Amino acid sequence: MATNIGMMDSAYFVGRSEILAWINSTLQLNLSKVEEACSGAVHCQLMDSVHPGMVPMHKVNFDAKSEYEMIQNYKVLQDVFNKLKITKHIEVNKLIKGRPLDNLEFMQWMKRYCDSVNGGLIHSYNPLERREASKGGKEASKKSSSSQSTTKGVTAASKNQSSHSARRNDVSSANPITQVVKTSKPSAVVPAYDEQITELKLSVDSLEKERDFYFAKLRDIEILCQSHEIEHLPVVGAIKRILYSTDDDTSVVAEAQAMVSHHQKEAEPLSPIAEVSEERTSSETQKRKNIVNLDVDAAGVTTLSPRQRLSDVSDVHCSGSPLMTY
Repeated sequence: MATNIGMMDSAYFVGRSEILAWINSTLQLNLSKVEEACSGAVHCQLMDSVHPGMVPMHKVNFDAKSEYEMIQNYKVLQDVFNKLKITKHIEVNKLIKGRPLDNLEFMQWMKRYCDSVNGGLIHSYNPLERREASKGGKEASKKSSSSQSTTKGVTAASKNQSSHSARRNDVSSANPITQVVKTSKPSAVVPAYDEQITELKLSVDSLEKERDFYFAKLRDIEILCQSHEIEHLPVVGAIKRILYSTDDDTSVVAEAQAMVSHHQKEAEPLSPIAEVSEERTSSETQKRKNIVNLDVDAAGVTTLSPRQRLSDVSDVHCSGSPLMTY
């Protein structure tokens, strides 16, 4: 079963028209937009169609208008997922907003899941009867039947009008074949334009969603860089330089790298081992100088001549040394 489908799966490339045709034929409804199923009641009945009796239809509200009532429908759907051990996450807050892209993606997943159960074959399922047990189910069935009858009447009237106009053109026109070709061209061109417009809207929605995602990431980085604990770091300054650059110059990244490397060079301290070794070297040098001075003084004393030594003694005698008074 398709409980886990990747975003690049073929299920997410099914168009809106095919999804709407599948919903309306399965449940006998007349939805014109996928987002009309945002209340969650349609999803509940689709699960009931592939798993009869699994969904408590008396808890489903087809007349849900407020977000609270819609959330109750999605709670019923989540309970069914839990019973069937389906691990699909339901983004209720996005679905109840009625955004076209979110509702289309979830409905694409629903179609893929329903097709994977029994090959998509539904036997003896009466959607009108099952919907009557739910709140607002009868009104939904009446609306769909009345809109279908109105559509049939409009289609029949258009056919009669077109046939009448064709007869009148056959009588009045000199070249009826040319007239038929001219009138058939706009009807063939308009659906093609509608399909292109739908595809463009889907691509725009997808791009906006991707843009919002990456903008939120950049905003988180900006908030982190503005915190007082790290806003003075050079790495943070380099990140801000890239974030706030207003041009497409490729040198911005090089400048940011230069800022970080320059700070690292300035902040490189001397290692403790080098400082200790320098202190030891200076102290040893001073000791060597003192030893050399002592050696020089001793050598000077020993090299005096005998006459110089006697003169030194006489100097001592003349100075009135106590040893020479007697």
